[in-house]
Amino acid sequence: MESGTSSPRGPEQQSGYSSLIDNYGRPINYLRLAITDRCNLRCRYCMPEEGVASIAHEQTLSYEELERLVRLFQGLGINKVRITGGEPFVRRGCYEFIRTLKQKLGVEQVYVTTNGVETYRYLEGLKSIGISGINLSLDTLDKNRFIEITRRDQLDRVLLTFYRSFELGIPLKINSVVMEDTGNDEIAALVELVRERKISLRFIERMPFSGGSLAQQESQQSLRERLQGMFPELQEYTSGVAGTAREFKLPGFAGTVGVIEGRSRKFCATCNKVRITPEGMLKACLYDDGVLDLRELLRSGVKDEELADSIRTCLNHRYADGHETEALHCRMSEPSMASIGG
Repeated sequence: MESGTSSPRGPEQQSGYSSLIDNYGRPINYLRLAITDRCNLRCRYCMPEEGVASIAHEQTLSYEELERLVRLFQGLGINKVRITGGEPFVRRGCYEFIRTLKQKLGVEQVYVTTNGVETYRYLEGLKSIGISGINLSLDTLDKNRFIEITRRDQLDRVLLTFYRSFELGIPLKINSVVMEDTGNDEIAALVELVRERKISLRFIERMPFSGGSLAQQESQQSLRERLQGMFPELQEYTSGVAGTAREFKLPGFAGTVGVIEGRSRKFCATCNKVRITPEGMLKACLYDDGVLDLRELLRSGVKDEELADSIRTCLNHRYADGHETEALHCRMSEPSMASIGG
């Protein structure tokens, strides 16, 4: 869903700070803001073992620039902001910036996606400022497998973040990437986390963002089919809120199990989000190469009205879905999710 030529039924021309609606009639009210490309893990589905070349400090958007963009997007109808990375808490000042979004800018919904390694230090503060929720990356509960997947021995600290977040009553979602070698025992152990806890566990199909050579598409049963085979009593339900996950309930379980179908991309039809990378590139779709260089515009002295018009123009030329976007951007290698802010 990227800037392109497709325009089946563009909305009426809008002026000033009217809400964002793309050329497929999809309202945009959700901004994913990546504040760094750096990370303290080396998850093999996200980047190579040696990591990826980091963005120079001066090429990363400053907190002042990020604050200006959030204000601008608020005026365009954005009421949900998610802070991502890389790992956001490796950037100094991350917590203070989140507090600014809530207390100074008054953003209605502020979320953070984190790997949990450093997050436990900030949980009481996040609770006190009214964080809307935490998405915690957790692919396994097995210590050796965690080291194999992330190439770091940090499971204890991630679990400390998990249990403390739950104790504090912070709304919690667990994001778990299912790879070709993920065992049913690992999946079952993660599902047990939601038996007594009212949290959301979402299993994610592996996406092509490892930072290495293009991965072979696995010819295997769908993740939903696999889960249905493991848990025949899974019952799909609709929450009524647009999202990327198909949600399921298990009888007797307090929490829910979800599936994010990265390969099928069935969630594109209701996509309500845009992304800004650490370098300030606006992405209308996870699979595009960026549609607007916000950093260049910000540092050129552009006025807010002009910037808003440029953003609106880009989002009035989105592609229909991620498949169309990806087909038009042939790549020799996979970008790293850390550099995108997925």
